[in-house]
Amino acid sequence: MTQVRVGESVAPPSRTGWRAVRALYSGNARIVVIRGLLATKTSNWVVVVSGFFEPVFFLLAMGVGLGTYIGDVELPGGEQVSYAAFIAPALLAVSAMNGAVYDSTWNVFFKLRFAKLYQTMLTTRLGPLDVALGEICYALLRGVAYAAGFLVVMQLMGLNGSWTALAALPAVVLIAFAFASVGMAVTSYMKTFQQMDWINFVMLPMFLFSATFYPITVYPEVIQWLIKVLPLWHAVELVRGLTLGVADTMTLVHVGYFLVMIGLGLVFATSRLRALFQD
Repeated sequence: MTQVRVGESVAPPSRTGWRAVRALYSGNARIVVIRGLLATKTSNWVVVVSGFFEPVFFLLAMGVGLGTYIGDVELPGGEQVSYAAFIAPALLAVSAMNGAVYDSTWNVFFKLRFAKLYQTMLTTRLGPLDVALGEICYALLRGVAYAAGFLVVMQLMGLNGSWTALAALPAVVLIAFAFASVGMAVTSYMKTFQQMDWINFVMLPMFLFSATFYPITVYPEVIQWLIKVLPLWHAVELVRGLTLGVADTMTLVHVGYFLVMIGLGLVFATSRLRALFQD
């Protein structure tokens, strides 16, 4: 047995092995999700519901209204589809992105910097990974709810060109999960509302230029390669391929892209929360 002299300080035992895992994750992420759902029910449910109508309005104005003058659009494989059928899957991907990003950025920022909610959570059995997963899953629920409703609208309007459109919903789950993971990771580094404006600064160009409203081939090749780096382009191409029945080997590339986003987002969000509150 190791003897300790009077007055000699003893270093606390290091968290290794299973203890380190328990400090990071206790398996109670669902508590964070339940808390988010209860808060939405009692406070900002109107804001959440209103977010569903934005892509629907875009579809009616751009796809149906403007589409009357544009006519059909030719896909890379030579297929012809209506303009509404061309932009609808893009708006579906945007809907998933917006729902996930909103909750994983602005809501997380308020809880982190003003409500000090996460500090309180981490004084309980919850670990940083519980908080990160819980908030990301809550943001994921919002993104998926938007997307599922919009997918029904597309079906009612006859814009789903293939039975593979059924696979668009799990694809949207993957997309929303990826954006929510990265959104929370980025937000953990933000300290002021002015810094949060950079999120909108990034999202707006992605929305406009990621082949959302017209084929990417309208750009010079150099610009095309820059756009192909953006996550929303991968989301649009993934959903468009599934809803129009033109999925190919690039579908796996898109899926892999979002799996990497999820992994990086979870790692950075968890490590950042741990650094902020458990030093």
